[in-house]
Amino acid sequence: MRYILLFCLLFITYNCKPSEEKKDSSPDVETIETDEDANDLSAISTKDFREFKVLDSKYINNAELWDVIDEDLKDFTEDDYFTLKPFVIDQDIPALQKYISEGQLSYELLTKFYLYRIRKFDRENDLSLNAVIAINANVVTQAKAIDEAFQQNKRQDRHPIYGMPILLKDNINTAEMPTTAGAVALKDNTTEDAFIVKQLKSKGALILGKANLSEWAYFFCGDCPSGYSAVGGQTLNPYGRRIMDTGGSSSGSGVAVAANFCVAAIGSETSGSILSPASQNSIVGLKPTIGLVSRGGIVPISSTLDTAGPMTKNVIDNAILLDAIFGEDKSDSKSIYALWEPGFYWKDAWKEFEVKGKRFGAFKGLMEDELYAKAVEVLKEQGAEIVEIKALDINLPGFLRLLNLDMKTDLVSYLKDYGNPYLEYTSIEDIMDFNRKDSLSVMPYGQRLFQGVSDDAATDEEFKEIKAVLKANGKRFFDEPMKTHNLDGILSINNYHAGYAAVAEYPALTVPMGYNDEGEPEGLTFISSRLREKQLLEWAYVYEQASKMRVAPKNYN
Repeated sequence: MRYILLFCLLFITYNCKPSEEKKDSSPDVETIETDEDANDLSAISTKDFREFKVLDSKYINNAELWDVIDEDLKDFTEDDYFTLKPFVIDQDIPALQKYISEGQLSYELLTKFYLYRIRKFDRENDLSLNAVIAINANVVTQAKAIDEAFQQNKRQDRHPIYGMPILLKDNINTAEMPTTAGAVALKDNTTEDAFIVKQLKSKGALILGKANLSEWAYFFCGDCPSGYSAVGGQTLNPYGRRIMDTGGSSSGSGVAVAANFCVAAIGSETSGSILSPASQNSIVGLKPTIGLVSRGGIVPISSTLDTAGPMTKNVIDNAILLDAIFGEDKSDSKSIYALWEPGFYWKDAWKEFEVKGKRFGAFKGLMEDELYAKAVEVLKEQGAEIVEIKALDINLPGFLRLLNLDMKTDLVSYLKDYGNPYLEYTSIEDIMDFNRKDSLSVMPYGQRLFQGVSDDAATDEEFKEIKAVLKANGKRFFDEPMKTHNLDGILSINNYHAGYAAVAEYPALTVPMGYNDEGEPEGLTFISSRLREKQLLEWAYVYEQASKMRVAPKNYN
């Protein structure tokens, strides 16, 4: 079957099935009135060779990118790289920690391996992916310090994220590198650490660098391909370089994880921006309940819907990374105080997880997808009960306006509270004016969505009504079938129902479920109600272990 990737609102990406199934598989947003309108929004066949206005960054000098780390890598050879490959490529965090404990690996060598690999593959060569936008110049020194502390005290009570090199989507503040959101206007946006970065560092994680993204989290140009930013260039999919879409907006995070450029990465999602690149790059991506993970120090679209989340090669690593970043941030108006024991990662409990007796809703309109049907059968074989359901015909009126109205104020608040104080922007119009000074370089695809933000306005009461209706409709989309059929969760594909999960503020987790006839990855997506991340991780782990569907991209293994 031939699949077409449609970009609806551009950052809200979703794969549409044949016309009779579209009502079951895609959020109905006010800018899309018919199937024909949707097909006008940059419809791209996976068979078409992708052409882009801009491929490589005009703002990243390859020599300068690596100058800061070349001295640290001068004693790391190609022989070292190939010797370490079996211990690193596609290994999960517990395995990496085991190799380090046994002396077959060290945190310094692990860090150097990833740096060497990024330099080898990522930019200006026949396999380049443009996934990494910046490197932490201090990371090798920091890794050596982690090794020294470990050698002095080898107790096993450290968090499993200890010493693991992590990439951050470049809308997440960290003190070591500017936070650009992919935009030239923020290229000098040096900041303090975001709350979740402090969480990572407090547990010993290493910040390896920054990942490229769809500029301004894909709420900027309106007519650009996903994975493009002026600062980072065009991110490419390792499963079909310049052929398959990367998904947006956490494109660099998804690609970097798939290509083994890091242990794991952090992405962010407003509506589909973790689920889409995770599924498109055959990795595991979790969009948490809104408020479970702090948004403090993250360049925003919407304080109503935004969240950060973990992107990993497997479910265990996803649980570990979520466990490392969640926590109450009193500066975040939606932050949740949720102190669970023992958190989201259970060292010895994974083999005991099961789905026996769990009831999942499977959309009838998606059962023609062979991979989805097979995934449903795998869950049945593990003892799950599957109830076929028809998606409710529920619209999401005002979705685009919610994003416009939130971003108009939330971006200004970020610049004031978390941005570099020397930046002189006090409104989105200031940034638009900056972009016009060198539009060919700074905004080759235009800034249509920013213009929409600037043009939109509403009274407080009107805005409250928009948010209330959207949340009620999103919750109803999932709650009604879950209540009617006594379901534990809903099964979807990729980010087909990301819009509903977004406005409901419900968690969603996607896990690889195979590759279609054209070799394009697809993900099985578990969705459930508020604060059910533990259950999503358990169910996804059972499916992952029973199906073993993920295959590393062949040119990058």
